[in-house]
Amino acid sequence: MQYLLLIYEDESVYGDNHDSPAVAEIVRRHMAFGEEIGAARKGGAGLQPTNMATTVVTRAGAQTIHDGPFAETREQLGGFYLIDAPDLDAAIAIAKKLPLHADGSIEIRPLLEME
Repeated sequence: MQYLLLIYEDESVYGDNHDSPAVAEIVRRHMAFGEEIGAARKGGAGLQPTNMATTVVTRAGAQTIHDGPFAETREQLGGFYLIDAPDLDAAIAIAKKLPLHADGSIEIRPLLEME
């Protein structure tokens, strides 16, 4: 079964400089994580900061465009991995290995199986 691992962290821990030591260190750790899980990794990517986001909101059939993410939270969606795991327990074991710079959370969401 395939699972999406959604990475939520406070993006301010990385600062505004994409060349910072904090960013270099987390990239190194993610590269090692990718090697560790091997063929279980089917895809994934980091995301640009939330100030680069645009949200399309639909209410009662009308659509509006908003700069930034729709929800204001302490943690932002910073990236994701698509993995293949035999069951939820295996997906949890992989998610527990996923590197975070500081506090954060990993949401594990199974993909719908389409026939």
